[in-house]
Amino acid sequence: MVRWPGNILERQRTCYMLLFHFEEIAERWLSDNEWTTFRNLFRHPDADAVIADLESSGSLTPAINWYRANFHPRILVESSPELPKITVLTMGIWGSDDFNAGDERMAASGEFIAAPWRYERLDGPGHWPQWEAPDEVNRPPLDFLTS
Repeated sequence: MVRWPGNILERQRTCYMLLFHFEEIAERWLSDNEWTTFRNLFRHPDADAVIADLESSGSLTPAINWYRANFHPRILVESSPELPKITVLTMGIWGSDDFNAGDERMAASGEFIAAPWRYERLDGPGHWPQWEAPDEVNRPPLDFLTS
């Protein structure tokens, strides 16, 4: 389960995930008005193709279900469960313009890992660095895995 961030800026960045727990409402909120909220919230560089796929495959609800399974509203009032630490080689990559995850939260991910861990901050890309800067995203893992 995702851990609710401690500082207010991080909470503001992730509050949309709470809305996703309102079944059918979240789907309508994202897709109404030609998917305006989806476009504005996620700022995907290939939004038209993603939206076309979501519509043709009916996969918007399954996509939102990932959030429903991993981010329950009870974490607002309850302690996070104690989970075992990750015990395999792990790398985190974050784009500095990500609307959702902040640098502080990404850098702190190492506390959940009991194995070699590396964090790479990429200046410029947002939430979709694979599309926005594929060469910059691919370089660190290749270096990490071969060193």
